[in-house]
Amino acid sequence: MALCKAEETLPQALTGFDFGGEIVGAVRYGKGHINDTFCVYTQNEQGDCVRYILQRINTNTFTDPDGLMENIVGVTDYLRSIIEKNGGDAARETMTVLRTKEGKNFYRDSEGGCWRVYPFIEGTVCLQSVEKPEQFYESAKAFGHFQRLLSGYDASTLHETIAKFHDTRNRFANFKKALDADACGRAKDVQAEIDFVLAREKDCAVLMDLLEAGKLPLRVTHNDTKLNNILMDKATGTGICVIDLDTVMPGLALNDYGDSIRFGANHSAEDEKDLSKVNFDIELYEIYTKGFMEAAGDALTPAEKEYLPWGAKLMTLECGIRFLTDYLEGDHYFRVHREGQNLDRCRTQFKLVSDMENCWDEMKAIAAKY
Repeated sequence: MALCKAEETLPQALTGFDFGGEIVGAVRYGKGHINDTFCVYTQNEQGDCVRYILQRINTNTFTDPDGLMENIVGVTDYLRSIIEKNGGDAARETMTVLRTKEGKNFYRDSEGGCWRVYPFIEGTVCLQSVEKPEQFYESAKAFGHFQRLLSGYDASTLHETIAKFHDTRNRFANFKKALDADACGRAKDVQAEIDFVLAREKDCAVLMDLLEAGKLPLRVTHNDTKLNNILMDKATGTGICVIDLDTVMPGLALNDYGDSIRFGANHSAEDEKDLSKVNFDIELYEIYTKGFMEAAGDALTPAEKEYLPWGAKLMTLECGIRFLTDYLEGDHYFRVHREGQNLDRCRTQFKLVSDMENCWDEMKAIAAKY
């Protein structure tokens, strides 16, 4: 269903919430591509400016807004109780969902649009890329802390907002279907990449098989553990709050860890054509592992610690498989700005996987160290 321009129903959405003050204005905010995000400026009785984040949820991507918001409210309410019990500042260390005037998790406008509000966490900054190793370390601590705080939450109660999102076996099966169909006749030109995936079919099942065997626990997972999903304290540079909880689902802690490594432990663009510039940085891998384990600590099981390298390898392999699948199907899922871009994206991921395989023993030793 096509969504109308968010500005058309924005005034209506603003009436759905009690902001506790006069609304002064609302402007587009941030760099997100999925939801429509606005910063709402209000003035309280003391004359102070109080800001809020208002978002219209993209219901084409997230087709079950009720389930999605149940997940977010359940997790953030739980985080608040744990943070307060530990003597922390819950208003800064977790997101807070402002209920509608009717006490609901989100407001539905006359066009069917779904809107939610979070109080703005002041004095923070959101970084788009790793500029120095300390930032990667801080992100590791933030996501590790997220795992520790939620280790007692029953992940099976969460809704799966995107089905089989990080089931690498399922991604492999989709790749095989795309390969067999070869709808665009592209398979003949990418045999090396196809062979790379086929040679790792058994690898794709390693973590999911361990989960199903009860050897890895089901966890609350974020599923988009990039640096820009952490708010950093402007004054100290410390990671204080994990944001963008739309993909919070039941899953494996190793996937959250691994996706961060995939994203951050290299210095190249995702679609770099010159593969000599694409290199897995083992030092950044160690920096992230150290921060993640310091913060998560004994919340992770011995098996989870042992399989940390597999999280890194499989999230990278899975991402490459998705790019290759989309290339074979005609570039329908990932937006492309030039011909062959998805193929280049796939090749960078496979180069990182090869690099990891070449230093596998070192990766295992680093994981064992912490």
